[in-house]
Amino acid sequence: MNRFIVISGCSGGGKSTLLRELELRGNTVVPEPGRRIIAEERQSGGGALPWVDMSAFARRAIAMALEDRDRAAATLGPVFFDRSLIDAAAALQNATGEPILAQLGSTNPYLPTVFMAQPWPENWQNDGDRRHGFEEAVAEYKRLCTAYSQLGYELIALPKISVEERADFITGQIGVA
Repeated sequence: MNRFIVISGCSGGGKSTLLRELELRGNTVVPEPGRRIIAEERQSGGGALPWVDMSAFARRAIAMALEDRDRAAATLGPVFFDRSLIDAAAALQNATGEPILAQLGSTNPYLPTVFMAQPWPENWQNDGDRRHGFEEAVAEYKRLCTAYSQLGYELIALPKISVEERADFITGQIGVA
């Protein structure tokens, strides 16, 4: 079994909350590159922010996703990723038109099943790091579904249930605790 499990989908769909629950259960979790990049850019005064320079932001996300994968390879057991290299590549392709997704081919060592957090208006919240609207998040979700599907991944929509039940759903689907 490939042990790199991706949770992707709509911003504001509950991915980070779900990953915290999986981590509390003793699983290895890789946080979303985007949130880490925003924190670093704000601290350094950099401009690779999605609302300033989406191309630079996406390029940083690609680099970070590759580093995350390399670090995860040194761990044992399943590793849950809050987004992946494919999310970052889809963002860059959308921002620039570069056909980066086609270049990825089948080089990604993720589980062939990707769990997608669906648009969930009742959970949606803007914050200092998430400045786009719900409609933009839905468009992002559609782009990600297309990107993962084009690369041959099977998508499983996460049900709109409690975070604990979502964690149970995922672990039941892949056969881990």
